[in-house]
Amino acid sequence: MATPTKIEYNATDVFQKDLKRLLKKFPTLEEDLETAKRSAIELYHLKNTNNRSVFPIPDFCNETILVCKIKKFACKALKGRGSASGIRVIYAYHVAISKVEFIEIYFKGEKENEDRERIKKYLKNQ
Repeated sequence: MATPTKIEYNATDVFQKDLKRLLKKFPTLEEDLETAKRSAIELYHLKNTNNRSVFPIPDFCNETILVCKIKKFACKALKGRGSASGIRVIYAYHVAISKVEFIEIYFKGEKENEDRERIKKYLKNQ
């Protein structure tokens, strides 16, 4: 099987809601997300480069779908914090079709961990 060279991106409706809400506080998020696609997701899945920013969540991974968390997410609106911004992004990577679907984005200052029920629900609908 040839290594994919491109990833198709998509987002769930609940992710879009999270993003819209967080954009009020962190206006650079959409731009920061584009950067994260290149510097974290594509490096990890296409180039097999682990720069310690993407972490698969073991309970939700199998050979067809990897549910991952981006921990190093540089948010320009959070000045001086670099990649330790506290923004977390949860996404599912569909291995066979090289597709990423964003499931959740949150700020660690408001919420400690990912919504595991949301991930379960997402996986059930796949």
